[in-house]
Amino acid sequence: MTIFQLLMLGASAFFAFKIYEHIQSLKEPEQNSGDNSENGVKSAEAFSPFSPEALLIKADDAFANDDKEKALALLIEANAKEKENPDTLFKIAYILQAQNNDDEAMEYYKEALKFDKENEFIHNAIASIYRKNGEYASAKMHLQASLDIDAQNAITYYNYGNLLADMKKKEEAIEMYQKALEIRPDFDEAKQELQNLQEK
Repeated sequence: MTIFQLLMLGASAFFAFKIYEHIQSLKEPEQNSGDNSENGVKSAEAFSPFSPEALLIKADDAFANDDKEKALALLIEANAKEKENPDTLFKIAYILQAQNNDDEAMEYYKEALKFDKENEFIHNAIASIYRKNGEYASAKMHLQASLDIDAQNAITYYNYGNLLADMKKKEEAIEMYQKALEIRPDFDEAKQELQNLQEK
């Protein structure tokens, strides 16, 4: 299982919760005809009957059905209607990263982080791109930030272990894998990486 797949696993609970939140707040789409401003300029709401919340629900459904292109289009529309929503920005970045568009994904992750500095998933995602690019110091900073937010996230320890292994810091990497397994004893990927290091 790749780091990105593990990140997706960790974020799935986050997405599921957000879907539940959106369902709770979802209203019937309202048709909006005419101008929405005093100067006669139509707002984004005038071009679609769906609210940002409804668009997010549709995007989550599309993502669940593995239609990333549709999900991305819906998220971009939602973002146009409601700026500065960290959940929307995170999801746009997440899909872009899945499409190997790391540079654009990083821009959206950083934007999301401005509005939600305590989101461990954003820090993990940013760290994964930095690690992929060999920017280890920056990756380490974001993984540490993620642990500062939630010290019981086994995936963060696993990702941290992978980073330290890349940095040739064997003992520190072993410690991270062990911490991941303390939290989640059935974490097979952490077990395998730990075993690989211990056999070297």
